[in-house]
Order: sequence, then structure tokens, then C-alpha cells
Amino acid sequence: MKKLRTGAAYHGNRMPHHARNDLYDMARHNMNLVVHMFSHTDWDRHKNVMKDVVELSYEAGLEVWVDNWGLGGPPGDKSHVLALYPDSHIYYANGDMDPIRACLNSPDFRKFTKEWVDAVAYIGGKSIFWDEPHLPLKTIGGKTYASCCCPRCKKLFEAKYGKPMPEDLTPEMNEFRMDGIVGYFEEVTRYSAAKGIENIVCVMLGAHHGISLETIDRICGLDTLTNVGSDPYWVGRNVNPYEYVYKNTKLNLEVCERFGKDHNIWIQSFNNPRGGEEEILQAAEAAYDAGARTILAWGYYGSASNDYHAKNPEMAWARVCDGMARIWGFERDRVLSENRKRVNYK
Repeated sequence: MKKLRTGAAYHGNRMPHHARNDLYDMARHNMNLVVHMFSHTDWDRHKNVMKDVVELSYEAGLEVWVDNWGLGGPPGDKSHVLALYPDSHIYYANGDMDPIRACLNSPDFRKFTKEWVDAVAYIGGKSIFWDEPHLPLKTIGGKTYASCCCPRCKKLFEAKYGKPMPEDLTPEMNEFRMDGIVGYFEEVTRYSAAKGIENIVCVMLGAHHGISLETIDRICGLDTLTNVGSDPYWVGRNVNPYEYVYKNTKLNLEVCERFGKDHNIWIQSFNNPRGGEEEILQAAEAAYDAGARTILAWGYYGSASNDYHAKNPEMAWARVCDGMARIWGFERDRVLSENRKRVNYK
């Protein structure tokens, strides 16, 4: 039986005395896991502070996952690596350069990522959370353009398929894009695994990322990844939150079971409208009911440190805490029921 893990993403604060209060707040509210962002800025300016914050997390009894937040661009920060390697920009099929995202096929970006992994080991990270790998799409005038179509990728495409890279999202182009994502993660996760670091990934749902639950089996096939998850965020989709999270959690778990991987499911606690906080509770229970046993909220305290925070962060956080408490209650009841059966309790 899988261990129950509940927690939240933590970012927006780099003051250890504040972090300590927040981390113990999480522990008091039925959470045993925290996901820490470790951006390029954190690496440059807060490396030793983050080492202290990670240690505080362990002291609070929390498992720690370290997030590659914005290392190659969104999700997260704009990629700073492009100032070091300007030929590593992503390009779209119409010729436009993406000013903030790095090409996953860039050898310099892959080398940079490995240096970041070294920094993760330095701050005490034992697990890396590779956050939402994807290649963006761009729509102009109703036409969708793929990436990456930089000069390097065009040469790689032509070498593989024997013809120029197309502008359209042909089956060969889709395959090439997935090859880039999988190839990047195969290389960098092999490097981190060799250092004894666990590799965990989350795949963002949505056609605008050019990736879906139906395609994560390519990523699941990597033997360096132990855990593959998704974030079925419902706000703005005009769906029933319980049904949406339940169905997509089931899909995620089916893929993980097929490949023998663990899982992670994310509950939306950002951008929630006022009056919609109860949906957080419904979503958390849906994930548990579907069979998830690693259930995490993005992010701590309704993501109050970000402009995309829940409109009532305090209420959103209260519902996250309620949801985690209910999940643990369900799990305790399940374990108790099984124990009673074993001893023929009367």
C-alpha cells in the first residue's frame, strides 16, 4: 500500500525565520511534503539560504522536493540562461524567437541543467520535481505554430526525416517535439539519478502546451523517473471540479500503473475566485477517491506571494487544510477497518 503524502508548493519567501513558521504550519495541518522552488535567481542569490530552508523543512518532518522553477522558462521565471547562451532560444515555426524560453535540444542548456542539479545536491535536495515539461505552441490569426524550430532543431529534424521541418503540426513534427522533451529529460535525469537524487515529473494538461495525459507514457518509459504526475486544474474550464479531477487522476494512475511508477496529483489553490474555495475541498477528495495517495496543493497559503493568488488566500488555505485533514481521516478509517478485519474485531 502506498504511503499517503500531502503537501504544498512553497515559494515567494527566502527569510528562514518566516519559512520556519510556514513549514511548521504545514506540518500542523496534516502535511508531510513540501515542494521548494529553486530558480536560477535562488541559485545565484539564495543558495545558502535555501540550504537552511531545506534543513528547516526536514526539521519540521517534511519530505522535500526541489522544483526546477523557470530554469528553461515558464512555468516559473523567464529563463536567465539565455543571457549566457543566446543561441539557445526557442523559435516558432513562423520564425519568431521566444525571448524567455530555452531550447531543450541545446547542449549548453543541458550542461547548465546539470550544473543546477549539482546545486540541488549542495542545498540538501534528495528529490527533484521537474515541473511541467513542454514545448509551447503559438497561435496567430487562427493558425497554430509549433516549437522548437530553431536552426539547431531544423537540422536535427532534417537529419532524422530526410526533409525540411514543416510549419504545420504533422505527425512527424509531433513526434520530433516529444523526442526533444524525452531526450532532454533522459539526459538530465540520468545525471541526477547517478548522484542518488530521485526524479519526479509533473505534466501540465492542456492543448496549449502540446502535451496531454495520452502522451505521458513516453516520459513514463524513462527508467530514471520514479514518479509521474499531473495537475488537473479546473478554474476557468467550466467543468465540475470533482468530476474533472477524478477522471484525470484516474487517467494519470492508469499510466503510472502500466509503467510501474509512483504518482503526484496537484490541487489548484491559486487564481481561485471568491466563493469558489469549496471547490478546493471537492478536488482534494476527488483525487483521493480516484486512488491518488500523493496529493499536493499549488501553492502554500493560496499562493499569496504571487499576482495569480487565490482572490481570498486565507480562505483558500483554510480549505486546503480542511481537504488534507479529510484525506488523512479517510486514510486512517481505511487502515483501521483493515486492522479490525485482521483481528476479527467485535
